[in-house]
Amino acid sequence: MANRHVYGSVPRAWTAEVAGEVLCAGDRVMHPAHGVGRVSHIAVEDVSGFSLEFVHVAFDEVQLTLRVPSDKVRSIGLRRVASPVLIGEALAVLQGRPRSAKVVWVRRAQEYQGKINSGDPRVVAEVVRDLGRNAIAGVQSYSERAIYETALDRLACEVAAVEGIEKAAAIVRINDQLIAPDI
Repeated sequence: MANRHVYGSVPRAWTAEVAGEVLCAGDRVMHPAHGVGRVSHIAVEDVSGFSLEFVHVAFDEVQLTLRVPSDKVRSIGLRRVASPVLIGEALAVLQGRPRSAKVVWVRRAQEYQGKINSGDPRVVAEVVRDLGRNAIAGVQSYSERAIYETALDRLACEVAAVEGIEKAAAIVRINDQLIAPDI
């Protein structure tokens, strides 16, 4: 999966650490739909008479453990957390001008969900940037607010994991980037 397609845009090259790389127990990983977790262990298990290798990923915040077959790690986009450079690029995206689309909200909502589930922090930052200004002003609909909060949560989890700070501090940092004056 060298390129990922985000609904309504051109395919993007995946430039975070390579999705589907070899993972080891103890690695911090990013799941596109569940956020940041830790590989608890890798084990071979018998399923319906077949021996399969599973990567067990624990998400402590939501008390969830996923068993991902090793050969599916790449296709679902499970990867190590992003590098500090990539997080810096994502935070720089927040300072850009929000994109205003003249598309019906339903289509934009689908596009935003696709971007959130892409797993690329720069693309998730675009969603936070585009919906964040209205969130700060308090003029969002319920569905707009829900998508914004999902994007903010995913980005904040990864920023917190990379920078070694609490999630609340990461949210404050992201909001500070949104409020910063455009130059």
